[in-house]
Amino acid sequence: MDSMAQAFVSTRVVTPEGVRAAAVLEDEGRIRGLCEPGEVPAGYTLHDFGDLAILPGLVDSHVHINEPGRTEWEGFWTATRAAAAGGFTTLVDMPLNCLPETTTVAALEAKRQAAREKCFVDWAAWGGVAGDNAEHIEPLARAGVKGFKCFLIYPGCEGFEMVTREQLERALPHVARSGLPLLVHAELPEPIEAATGLLNGADWRRYATHLRSRPDEAELSAIRMLLELCRRYRFRLHIVHLVTALALNELRAARQEGLPVTVETCPHYLHFAAEEIQDGSTLHKCAPPIRGRKNREELWDALREGAIDLVATDHSPCPPEWKRLEEGRFDQAWGGIASLSVALPVMWTGMRARDISLNDLVRVMAEKPAELAHLSSRKGKIAIGHDADLVIFDPEAEIDVSRDVLHTRHPASPYVGMRLRGRVPATYLKGRMVFRDGAFAEKPFGAEV
Repeated sequence: MDSMAQAFVSTRVVTPEGVRAAAVLEDEGRIRGLCEPGEVPAGYTLHDFGDLAILPGLVDSHVHINEPGRTEWEGFWTATRAAAAGGFTTLVDMPLNCLPETTTVAALEAKRQAAREKCFVDWAAWGGVAGDNAEHIEPLARAGVKGFKCFLIYPGCEGFEMVTREQLERALPHVARSGLPLLVHAELPEPIEAATGLLNGADWRRYATHLRSRPDEAELSAIRMLLELCRRYRFRLHIVHLVTALALNELRAARQEGLPVTVETCPHYLHFAAEEIQDGSTLHKCAPPIRGRKNREELWDALREGAIDLVATDHSPCPPEWKRLEEGRFDQAWGGIASLSVALPVMWTGMRARDISLNDLVRVMAEKPAELAHLSSRKGKIAIGHDADLVIFDPEAEIDVSRDVLHTRHPASPYVGMRLRGRVPATYLKGRMVFRDGAFAEKPFGAEV
């Protein structure tokens, strides 16, 4: 046993078998066992957190870190600090908004170089299926990406090309052979173009105009096409940031049929509702758009029952000027919401109000994202052999979200000014403190996983 072996003790340790009083035994960065709080073996340094909950480190499988190339938007240093403050110990980076985009092995190596000695938490990379890059898919898989991301619609910035159905069909045999998931932004352009064509002269400061410009049908038609292709090519399909509840029954049926389909949604789709968003509040702009209260509650029901597998932030920050806050025009503003440091209290606020448990929170924010990214052998659970990634969480505390708790490069978020339930006093990565009471480790020691 290492002389620095530690025991993390609480009356509420969230394990795969349920919440229990326990000591989590850590040695050399791994969980070596769990025991009763009063039975810690000799030689372990004791950390007693009383009634505070101990969760496994959260895994965010949908993050736009934007480095290399757009570090002025975010970057590994700031994104991973925000993650640590929010209880995330693993991030999986999306292949766009960085330059070069992660669509070749050379671009993946450039990302690895950019991440060196900058990461306060662990990270991994998704590769991209973009335009006609089918020949790069299997080399990227061999080089270590965890899966692939594609857009069926213009992604918002140049460089990462959307795919047509024909391009996607050329890529899918390669994706299927890789055995890795394909994460799809599931909106088709035709319904959006038709809806936008009816908005000539509309007031683009109104949230209702933005909502009408991205109809449910864009998601529905994309998901139907993807299920058809999944049936034909038998690839692992993952629908990112599902918003429309109208697709849920078809997704349920697809899984009953045996199709390898998983689904995520995001904290902002579960927290906000269209009826509550003020005109001109471009901080709320995202794609697909935040929909109404009834839709939100149907997403919550689907999350509770498991029809939605996981929650990921889709953390997509930008310089404040890109949000066009003064003009307040939704057609001109960047679509993306920054939430890494507050996603846990956002989710717990909603879960507590709906009598959803800490075990369910861990399932959708740690266990299932780790499974999606092929990291479940070491991440997402408090279990023997897993990395000792631990979050100390106070479920009863309340926090007032201010700019200084965001820790992102640009502290702009629609959550600023809100009171939320749940606080993260400390985060440990492989047994080492990376965040505690607003302060960070002196040096980053996260790594690619």
